[in-house]
Amino acid sequence: MSIEKKEFGVTKDGKTAYQYTISADNGMEAVVTDYGAILVKLIVPDAKGEKKDLVLGYDCLADYEENSCFFGSTIGRNANRIGGASFQIDGTTCRLSANENGNNLHTDFFHGFHKVLWSAEILEEAQAVKFFYVSPDGENGFPGTLQISVTYTLLPDLGLQITYDGVSDKKTLINVTNHSYFNLSGHDAGSIEDEKITIFADGFTEIVPGAIPTGKILPVEGTPMDLRTGKRIGDEIDADYAQLTMVQGYDHNWALNTTYGKVEKIAQVEDEKAGRVMEVYTDLPGVQFYAGNCITPQTGKGGAHYDKRCALCLETQYFPNSINIPEFIQPVFEAGQAYHTTTIYKFR
Repeated sequence: MSIEKKEFGVTKDGKTAYQYTISADNGMEAVVTDYGAILVKLIVPDAKGEKKDLVLGYDCLADYEENSCFFGSTIGRNANRIGGASFQIDGTTCRLSANENGNNLHTDFFHGFHKVLWSAEILEEAQAVKFFYVSPDGENGFPGTLQISVTYTLLPDLGLQITYDGVSDKKTLINVTNHSYFNLSGHDAGSIEDEKITIFADGFTEIVPGAIPTGKILPVEGTPMDLRTGKRIGDEIDADYAQLTMVQGYDHNWALNTTYGKVEKIAQVEDEKAGRVMEVYTDLPGVQFYAGNCITPQTGKGGAHYDKRCALCLETQYFPNSINIPEFIQPVFEAGQAYHTTTIYKFR
């Protein structure tokens, strides 16, 4: 096992960013950068030992300074959507950037967690790199000075563990996720519609135009959203079903059957052609399955062509707009209360 640090580039404001390559004895590698605490590469061997980079991304820092699709990004303070771009904490209204049809998406396109330079610590014995950021009181509209860390750890069983820890000096909202796009045949392999996905959830959060949850959890039974026993992604993604047509395919939050606060398996993706399986574990109540419906045509790593549905995201999180829906589990943390959550992507 080794961890190598090297310069990645210089930001527009003149700061040097670095890449960290974590290499495990089992042949797995993760490349992360202190710019945005972003996962740049995830190289995974298959059963025959053939290695592929399974996540979409870019070769240079300048492209990550744009990164309109959030490839590999750490999203915060709040992932996903908040209706009306505002919420209240103890009677005080907090206003956010109305950056998507009057709503808030992923906090801020230009100065979210994915667009700032984090401090880094190499944890050799743990096969990990830990990133730190201090988000000042009022940043992007959120109350409290938040000290937050993201730790990327390679596990001995072909797993990537992402651990989030934080604490604020004021009551605040914290809902951080990773926005990596996976293709089990390789980041440059094209469509993921032949991959088979399983999500262990009996329900999903109903949305209205703008992809804002209504507060209702609809049963998946008898709908294209029923992924409990596994389904080829392309089979029903274009079905004439209002919840799908509204967002051009799968881009919804599943309400998981697992126990909130306990790390359990919540999903699985299988690529028969590649001979790879990815299992997803988390202690959070929801997962956003996004099938890459709106990936804009662009050039990625190594000159690869990225386009619509060439990769998928499984973003573990609190339900979208939960801060405005009291019935949902709340991502609200008191001053001094620890925020801690773990997500694992495991391969076989």
